[in-house]
Amino acid sequence: MTKLAYIFPGQGSQAVGMGKDLFDNFAASKQVFEEADDALGFALSEMCFGGTAEDLALTANTQPAILTVSIAALRAMESEDFPKPDFVAGHSLGEYSALVAANAMSFSDAVKTVRRRGTYMQAAVPVGTGAMAAILGLPLETVEVACAEAAEGEICSPANINSPSQIVIAGNAAAVDRAIELLKERGAKRAIKLNVSAPFHCDLMFPAQARLAEDLAEIKFKDLRFPIIENVSAEANTKGERVKTALTEQVSKPVRWAQTVENLINETVETFIEVGAGKILSGLVRQINRDVRCLNVENAESLKMSLGSLGSREV
Repeated sequence: MTKLAYIFPGQGSQAVGMGKDLFDNFAASKQVFEEADDALGFALSEMCFGGTAEDLALTANTQPAILTVSIAALRAMESEDFPKPDFVAGHSLGEYSALVAANAMSFSDAVKTVRRRGTYMQAAVPVGTGAMAAILGLPLETVEVACAEAAEGEICSPANINSPSQIVIAGNAAAVDRAIELLKERGAKRAIKLNVSAPFHCDLMFPAQARLAEDLAEIKFKDLRFPIIENVSAEANTKGERVKTALTEQVSKPVRWAQTVENLINETVETFIEVGAGKILSGLVRQINRDVRCLNVENAESLKMSLGSLGSREV
């Protein structure tokens, strides 16, 4: 029997206007935005629907905004009787959306936590001190060796292992620059600096990780109703007691997205639904395996199309 996975995007998927169509068309989605505004004490919904791209790109805003749009899309799907997933997974921040979908934590706890997570991650490294870069067309082993050589006593390491041909590195800005030059010499198709506000998923994030751990310690996580494939281990988990550790370690450890998708496919997942803004994860899944089906839900139209496509799902 083929299986279904819901996957949830992370930072980079944001766009002004996201979620407005869901808000207008689904009462369950509207309620999510209202709950987010109440939990955060400001109009996150207005920032999503008609704010500035600059404000939305601030990490402390981006993280709760993407989470809220994902859960608004999820609630719309539930209201339209989408089939339940066999697995869930999320890319970095998206892991929180996946945990809400699996009933491991409340949406209110999640949106407040990722707001603080974004603040902590931004504050961990002074602006300009760190950097991230996308490396295309080289295997992980080559990237790891070049990062180690480029570090020269600083931090430089893989941060997002997104697909066999796309790896993002992070660390001190000078070390990342050195790694870019080494990787270009070693055959990278592209090695380009990313326009990000902090070097996520590397050891420079330890101060943020410590602060987040204190917040996570206050939250009661429940056992999951669907297994989640974790970013840190790329392995399945259903235990609430494990979630705190995974979310804490995730701040400074690489996102093992390629392995996550491969493990889902090994579990006979043949259909992936990207829940929330954009189609970035769908593109990565296709880079990993072109034989699986990728759908997405970010507005009423894509919801209708995906539901229709699922009607032909083989079981």
